Amino acid sequence: MTEQPLRPGSRLRMWYRPMRSRDRSEHHRVATPLELLFDLCFVVAVGQAAAQLHHALAEGHVGHGVFSFVLVFFGIWWGWLNFSWFASAFDTDDVPYRLVTLVQIAGGLTVAAGVERAFEGDFRVMVAGYVLMRLAMVVQWLRAARSDHGCRPAALRYAAGIAVCQVLWVGYLWLPHGLQPVAFFVFAILEMAVPVWAESRAGTTWHPHHIAERYGLFTLIVLGEVILSATNAIKEGAAEPGHIGALISLAAAALVLVFSMWWLYFDRPGHARLVRRPTMFTSMSWGYGHYFIFASAAAVGAGLEVAVAYDTHTLHGLGGVGAAMATTLPVAVFLLSVWLLHIGPTNECRPIAIGFPVTAVLVVVASFVPAPIHVAAGLVAALVVLTVVATHGEPQP
Repeated sequence: MTEQPLRPGSRLRMWYRPMRSRDRSEHHRVATPLELLFDLCFVVAVGQAAAQLHHALAEGHVGHGVFSFVLVFFGIWWGWLNFSWFASAFDTDDVPYRLVTLVQIAGGLTVAAGVERAFEGDFRVMVAGYVLMRLAMVVQWLRAARSDHGCRPAALRYAAGIAVCQVLWVGYLWLPHGLQPVAFFVFAILEMAVPVWAESRAGTTWHPHHIAERYGLFTLIVLGEVILSATNAIKEGAAEPGHIGALISLAAAALVLVFSMWWLYFDRPGHARLVRRPTMFTSMSWGYGHYFIFASAAAVGAGLEVAVAYDTHTLHGLGGVGAAMATTLPVAVFLLSVWLLHIGPTNECRPIAIGFPVTAVLVVVASFVPAPIHVAAGLVAALVVLTVVATHGEPQP
């Protein structure tokens, strides 16, 4: 078979393509290798945030640790979210797109490097990484505005809004420490208002199945980070004599807990709500609401590390109930978040609609009983059984 000669301009198209909106109904749209690399690099920052949360809880600095985790995780999650929705609508996979995305990844890794200092109150490194990946996002939006006339108004709004927010974040570093917490929440609200403002002008053509897959993949990676954190903690605890039996039992409970969380999240197709109600409110609430799913799942890993320290008598900053709540509270938040985003309080299957919030409450109550992690794992596993039995024979949405 003879090789076909390249047409004029075809070499140019191999490395550069106009950035135009992709078809929302495109078939077989799946995550690209670049998106998977993006996720894997960002989960490094997630792991760092969970590790610092564990250290803060273990030392008894509960308020500071949780507050710092909320702040740090927002920066990680927001950078990931913005890229994921942009890529769903405008991924050209050409050389300029790849290079700018790699710059975003570098910014994400810089954020990861600054997590430990951020927990100590020094946000300079983290803000530098955050601004780097967000300014790279501005470049992507300007390129979309140049090539896609239909989405130009929205793209220009995105670029302008993101750029202004980055100026505010740089100014954040010079604010008095007493004003920084308030300023953070104000700036975070402004960041989240940018997509609402931009999409109200001209909506982008994100792909519902693709975006649901992206969220599902990130959930998988975060749950994998939970297993890794718990495994490392148990491995370190096993080095101390006399705790093997307790650690094996705790490891089994942790696995049941994480496996059940996985089951409950993926039991219903993630795209079902996005397809059923394709409104801006639905997409925004679903997309933004996953902050609580991702953050709570990551916090479960920190909680399990605290549980290992408690069982090996190396935990000095928390008592039994506090050590248990380090796991049970994030699990409860995870269940309530999945319930609100995937199931819905008005779900026609009442056992499931009621089962999620009831189980979340019972998991928190388990903090006050002996073997709380084991009881919590049993409760969440029972919810899985209820879900399977209640939906037996039902067609998938």
